[in-house]
Amino acid sequence: MDKINPFRHKPQTILRPLLSALFPTTLQPLLISAPMLGISTGRLAAAVSSAGGLGFLAGGYDFTPGSPQLSSLSAELTAARAALDLADRPLTPVPVGVGFILCHPSASRFEETALPLLIEHSPQAVWLFAPGPDPEGSGAELQGGIVGALKHAGFTVFVQVGSVSAARRAVVDGADVVVAQGIDAGGHQFARGAGVVSLVPEVRSMLDEEFAGREVGLVAAGGIVDGRALGAEGAVMGTRFVLCQESQAPEYRRKAIIGAVDGGVSTVKSTFHDDILGTKVWPEFYDGRAIVGQSYQDHASGVSFEDNLQRFNAAKEAGDDSRMVTWAGTGVGLVKKDIPAADIVREVREEAIKRIQHLQSFVPHEKQKGDSILPLLRKRSKDHVA
Repeated sequence: MDKINPFRHKPQTILRPLLSALFPTTLQPLLISAPMLGISTGRLAAAVSSAGGLGFLAGGYDFTPGSPQLSSLSAELTAARAALDLADRPLTPVPVGVGFILCHPSASRFEETALPLLIEHSPQAVWLFAPGPDPEGSGAELQGGIVGALKHAGFTVFVQVGSVSAARRAVVDGADVVVAQGIDAGGHQFARGAGVVSLVPEVRSMLDEEFAGREVGLVAAGGIVDGRALGAEGAVMGTRFVLCQESQAPEYRRKAIIGAVDGGVSTVKSTFHDDILGTKVWPEFYDGRAIVGQSYQDHASGVSFEDNLQRFNAAKEAGDDSRMVTWAGTGVGLVKKDIPAADIVREVREEAIKRIQHLQSFVPHEKQKGDSILPLLRKRSKDHVA
C-alpha cells in the first residue's frame, strides 16, 4: 500500500517567513515546545499550539509492533485533537507535531509501525533526533530513509542536530526545518558541540552559502526560556515547559527546577546521568545535561559507581527522590513559575516583541517607518569602517 496521507496539503508557493507558511496557525515570533519524553503530552502540545506556538508531543524510541510508546502516542494524538476541538473533524490535520528518537535498534521498523499511525492521526510535523551511534556516519542512511518516507507521506520534517555537519546532512536528506541544539540544552544532545549563540549563526551561514536556492527553516534550541533569547526563525523551549500545568513532570523535578539558580553551574553535561538511571538507549555520541544532584556530587567526589548505584537504589526504594535525575538546560535559573503552557507562549512572545521594539528605538531618525532596518545598519557599518 502506498503510504501517502491524502489529508496533507502544503502551500503551492512558500512565502517568508517559511515557518509561517508551513504552519499558518502560528504567530510570530514562533515559540516551539520540545518533545520531551515523559513530559510532553497531547494536552501540553495542544495548549502551546492554541496560543499561536507549535507544540510537539513525544513519540518515543520504541518502534516494535504494539509497543507501549506507540500505543501511548495514539492516545496522546487523540487527546490533542480533542483539546483543539477537532475531534469531529477527522480529515483536518491537527496543528501539533510528534518527536521521535532514532537510536533504538527498532528504528528500522519506523515505516512499518510509526508511519501508519502518523498518517491515521495527521499531525502537522514530525521531529527526528539521534539516528544511531553516529548521526554523521552510520546513522545517516537510516535518517535519510525515514525523512524520505515522511516527506512522501506529506509531513513537514524537523531534524534536530548539534553540529554544522549534521545540519548539512539533514538538509541533504530532505529536512524542511533544522533544529540547531546548543550544548546549553537540557536533556540529551551531542556530547561535543557549541552553545546556541555560536551554533545557530554558523548553521545559518552554511545554509545560505550551500543551499541558497532552497527554503530551509532554522530554529534555535538550548537554554532558551524567555523572550530575550537569540532569534532564528523560531525558538524551542523545553525546560520552561516542565513546570507548566499540563506537564506530566513528577513533583521532584518541579522542585529541583524551581530551586535551581545559576544554570551554567547548577547543571552539568555527562553520561553519568544515564548510567545511574540504567538508560541503555543512548550511544556514547550523546550525553545529557541535568541539575547537579547528590548522586552526581558523589560521583564527582570519587565515590565508586557501584556504591553510588547502591545509594541511588536504596533512596529510590525508600521513596527518597533526592538522588533522582532532573534534566534541565542552562536557562533553568530563570524558570520559577507554574503557569499554563498557553500563558508561557504568550508571555515569551510578548517579551520578545518588546525586545524587538526596544531595539528599533535605537534606529536613526532618518529611518523611515516600514523600511528594512538591515540596509541602513549595513551602510552605517561600512561608513564607520571607511
